Amino acid sequence: MPRLATFYGIVIWMYRPDHPPAHFHAQCGEHVAQIELGTLRVMNGALPPRTLRLVREWAQLHPEELADNWALAQALEPLVAIEPLP
Repeated sequence: MPRLATFYGIVIWMYRPDHPPAHFHAQCGEHVAQIELGTLRVMNGALPPRTLRLVREWAQLHPEELADNWALAQALEPLVAIEPLP
C-alpha cells in the first residue's frame, strides 16, 4: 500500500497494480473510500462530508501527479509522494 500523501488525519494511497478505472484510496479513521481520478466520484466506500471535500480539494490540485502515479502503479514501479494540503 504505497502512501502518496497524509494530511489532516487523511491517508491517501494506491495499490500496485490495481483494477480500472484509475483511482486512489483515502482513509480517515474507520472511513475508507476509493476515489476515481478525473471525476473524483466515490467508487466504493464512504468518507464524512468534510473529509471528502478535503480529499477532492487535494486531488484537484494534483491531477497530473495522480495520473503519473497510476501509470507507475500499473507498471509496478515505485510511486512518488505528493504534497499534502497545507
